[in-house]
Amino acid sequence: MWALRGSSCRRRRLSSSLCRGKQLQSRSLHDEPPHEELNSTPWVRTVQSGIDLLRNPKYNKGMSFTKIERDRNHLHGLLPPAYMNQDLQVQRVMSNVRDTESNLQKYIFLMALQERNEKLFFRVLLNYLEELLPIVYTPTVGIVCQKYGLLFRRPRGLFISINDKGQVMELLKNWPERHLRVIVVTDGQRVLGLGDLGVQGMGIPVGKITLYSACGGISPHECLPVVIDAGTNNEALLRDPFYPGLRQRRVEGELYDDLVDEFMDAVKTRYGDKVLVQFEDFANKNAFRLLLQYRGTHLVFNGDIQAVGAVALAGIIASLPLTGGKVSDHIFLFRGAGETGTGIAELLATYISKEANISIQEARERIWLVDSKGLVVKSRMDTLENHKLPFVKDFPPHHDLISSVKAVRPTALLGLSGTANCFTKEVCEAMANLNTRPIIFALSHPTTPECTAEQAYTWTQGQCVFASGSHSPPVEVNGRLFHAGQGNSAFVFPGIGLGCVLAGATRIRDEMFLAAADALASQVTDENRELGLVYPPLNRIRETSTHVAKAVATMAYKLGLATNLPKPHDLLKEAKARMYHPSYRSYC
Repeated sequence: MWALRGSSCRRRRLSSSLCRGKQLQSRSLHDEPPHEELNSTPWVRTVQSGIDLLRNPKYNKGMSFTKIERDRNHLHGLLPPAYMNQDLQVQRVMSNVRDTESNLQKYIFLMALQERNEKLFFRVLLNYLEELLPIVYTPTVGIVCQKYGLLFRRPRGLFISINDKGQVMELLKNWPERHLRVIVVTDGQRVLGLGDLGVQGMGIPVGKITLYSACGGISPHECLPVVIDAGTNNEALLRDPFYPGLRQRRVEGELYDDLVDEFMDAVKTRYGDKVLVQFEDFANKNAFRLLLQYRGTHLVFNGDIQAVGAVALAGIIASLPLTGGKVSDHIFLFRGAGETGTGIAELLATYISKEANISIQEARERIWLVDSKGLVVKSRMDTLENHKLPFVKDFPPHHDLISSVKAVRPTALLGLSGTANCFTKEVCEAMANLNTRPIIFALSHPTTPECTAEQAYTWTQGQCVFASGSHSPPVEVNGRLFHAGQGNSAFVFPGIGLGCVLAGATRIRDEMFLAAADALASQVTDENRELGLVYPPLNRIRETSTHVAKAVATMAYKLGLATNLPKPHDLLKEAKARMYHPSYRSYC
């Protein structure tokens, strides 16, 4: 904040003033006064005070500036005379939020708050995270992405287009923050369950970065949202006059790969090999490919595959006191066999192999897949994509979910299909008939859930252990109130980021996601399970993130991937001390 005006800056300003004086003197007395400003660079470094301080979201405190601060920073007259502390400001913000009916309008209000008073925004979010998470993230962020062209106000991330090939480093240098810890990047080709939204997919990295700060305690100035604009195949967007991205069909192949490669190299060169890059909402054909390409050279992971996989695994582990047995005792049926679904299945197989001391292939025998054409079996080998092949079974074909459930007899049913309502009444009843406590996780985007909590609990007469991908209201069945678990990746990825920062990790391995899943599951209490929860309450998410961070950092040290040496004696204490807290500081 207190960056002083340097001598070189004064020389430039003096030179500019002299030039302006000479130009004005050269004019005739009868000339009209100039109507155009002279060309100059609109950049100065100066002490922030007065209206400039109030317009700087990083330092603005609004009516929380005290009388002394207003005196010293030339703020008198620019604010109403009353003083309002941060707690009262939070109450005022929430009063405005609750008076707004539309979730989209609530989102717009909160983003406007962040643009003028960053610390107040995060203080509000922390105090009311359970209420506001559906506003700043899913499901509202899906609507935001669809309307992004209309909603765009101020840049909150970096836009790198296919036309910027060869200049990516220069674009990174335009970002004002030099010391980054986390970058979330998307190309907008598969945004939630909404398809190709092109550059409008920026809403996803912005939302993820918000949660890195709110849930994981990483400073917002250490995080960067990025969208790679390679065009879009969405015809409606290409015709939309307000679409803010490139108006061309999506570029693929070598040109696309070269841009991504340039971006990854530039990130490492600019910010070092300890900056975490999280891939989000890439198309299935690119998600695994890019992850495999860069996981050996960069600190990188895919949130749709690995973070969601760790959350799903944590929910299963936390369910064991209710279902009995171990994870390896269960038979899993996945509805959804895209690269995200199979990636999660592979993480689950890795956990089973370690728990039961068996091979990965033996572990995969406990995991079955159902795609849009039915059960993934050998008779379909000629038409199956490569990512499904490890889970192929020598089994008779079944062409729908209900017949597959009856044939496979799974103990756990996981939905990652993006196909709404595919967990029908018949499917849920079949799961309840086969198992005393069936696991039913409907983890798809909230606009396309496989079933709702109310449906799952009602159709199974309260027998099932249920979790969904987003918040669900409590459900009463047979006089008992059930609170559905929320299998949100926000329980994992912020803690993973914090853990990587603690350890100074340079790479991420599957063992770190397994450790994160175990740590998350350990935060679920018997009291939580009695209510139906297999995830900890959202109001404890910061505490949960510190335990996830500790587990991830511990594994990084164990695997020799940590560079912050020597290893801290108490990683949990270090995680808590490292967290960003959005409280005002005194300017006196």
